[in-house]
Amino acid sequence: MSPRLRFPRHFRIRSGADFGRAYRNGRRARGSILLVVGADSGRDHPRLGLSVGKKVWKHAVKRNRVRRVFREAFRLTAPELPNLDLVLIPAEPRLVPTTAETARELRKLAQKVARRLEEARAAAAQDPATHEPPAGPGKPTP
Repeated sequence: MSPRLRFPRHFRIRSGADFGRAYRNGRRARGSILLVVGADSGRDHPRLGLSVGKKVWKHAVKRNRVRRVFREAFRLTAPELPNLDLVLIPAEPRLVPTTAETARELRKLAQKVARRLEEARAAAAQDPATHEPPAGPGKPTP
């Protein structure tokens, strides 16, 4: 019997505060399928948040299909992703992604976001007066 392929709750970004923190303090990387917003999570695994609005598809059935493809791509690549909160947004309206293409692009963009976060941390360490480091969970933001 095959193992259960689940997407547990602890891999999901559920609170509005976590989404807000990612948008406010995170870094972005854009591809042809995805816009990835990533922020430090302070956890030992990556977490996924999805933002698929009505601009992408007017019909809920098609928006939900995009969400399912994004969720499956994340589930398949999670062991290879950096330990960040990742919010996935479709890069263009009327997108019809495939799981394989999305997974390939997610790997690449998540690494790019992690690199940009690391660069921001390094810049903040060099000159703390001019750069604000990305806030982690539980850290107050100004």
